[in-house]
Amino acid sequence: MREIVVFSGSSHRSLAERICSALGVPLSPSSTTRFSNDCLQVQLGANCRQRDVYLIAPLVPPTQESLMELLLMIDAAKGASAAQITAVMPHFAYARSDKKDASRISMGGRLVADMIVAAGAHRVLTMTLHAPQVHGFFSVPVDHLTAIGVLADHFRDSDLSDTVVVSPDLGNAKTATQFARLLGLPVAAGSKMRKADDRVVIDMIVGDVAGKRAIVLDDEIATGGSIIELLDRLKDFGCTEAAVACTHGLFTGRAVERLEGHPMISQVVTTDTVPPPATAWPALKVRSVAGLFAEAIGRIHAGESISSLFDGVDPTHAPPQPALFS
Repeated sequence: MREIVVFSGSSHRSLAERICSALGVPLSPSSTTRFSNDCLQVQLGANCRQRDVYLIAPLVPPTQESLMELLLMIDAAKGASAAQITAVMPHFAYARSDKKDASRISMGGRLVADMIVAAGAHRVLTMTLHAPQVHGFFSVPVDHLTAIGVLADHFRDSDLSDTVVVSPDLGNAKTATQFARLLGLPVAAGSKMRKADDRVVIDMIVGDVAGKRAIVLDDEIATGGSIIELLDRLKDFGCTEAAVACTHGLFTGRAVERLEGHPMISQVVTTDTVPPPATAWPALKVRSVAGLFAEAIGRIHAGESISSLFDGVDPTHAPPQPALFS
């Protein structure tokens, strides 16, 4: 069997170290340098020839530099005769640019997927894409992990009486329903209209939240605008308090200040797909997904199925229905 070689970009090296520790392989050295004209150069510090190379690089701010560094890492591995190159992107930043919802607008999600494939990646490993169709933007195999099992584990030992899972919008309601099933809870959702990147309006809550505590589940929190708007509406509809859970806790701009100061929030739970905020935040709980990524990498390398990682998490991986044709 070919040897595994793992490299990390500079965007989240601590996550790469945790993945390698769980996988039982060393994190191989690499360097990224910047020329005087602001161009980047990447050098991989271990032999890649006829090896399976895994490049761990979540696309986080500064996002354009993170993306360019990943493309250069892929190119370096390709030029070093790697047998298979897997781009491991715990967070795929352009997943929100997934549709044409205005005239003459770009679809960055598809463009970035094309760039990653054109650079030479043979496979992509990622987690919690913003929308299912983003998976189809890639013309190479994509293994799409979910963190809802990890997030649900955080709440299992809590008092969940009079608790409801709430999705900020109807588009995320399916995932919220899966999460609610793991905890045996009812589900509700907000009716959201986005006015700008950091401004939304939620005019209705679908479901019963009166007199209940909420667990608000979202895929990504950037500025926190959607969450703040949702919490205000939940209070209007009689909700008493809320825990906030998400996979990708970017917390950009004034997000930490806005969320930390909101009287409805009891705690905020996220994963380590992206680096944590630089400022201290006692209410923030970070759950690691390094073990999930390590298990997925090990199974990919061995040619084994990773669908069992979804057992008891994603109902779409339930036993198949009887075949129409035998």
